[in-house]
Amino acid sequence: MTGPIGTYVVDMRTGSVGRLMGEAGPRLLLRPVGGGREWECEPDQVRPATAVERISATTAYVNARSRGEVT
Repeated sequence: MTGPIGTYVVDMRTGSVGRLMGEAGPRLLLRPVGGGREWECEPDQVRPATAVERISATTAYVNARSRGEVT
């Protein structure tokens, strides 16, 4: 695994930042910043998110929520 549960990681296939939620067989389960539907990713396609990436993903979610685009 890339780190402990709750670690922010980047899915290198898409550039999406998510939180590590656990494992599903050989794959990792990631959840989007702000919650939502989990997705699976191969362990070799994930890297730890930088502080800038975490802040950017959180800011994007908060802004979308304030515009009513997400709940």
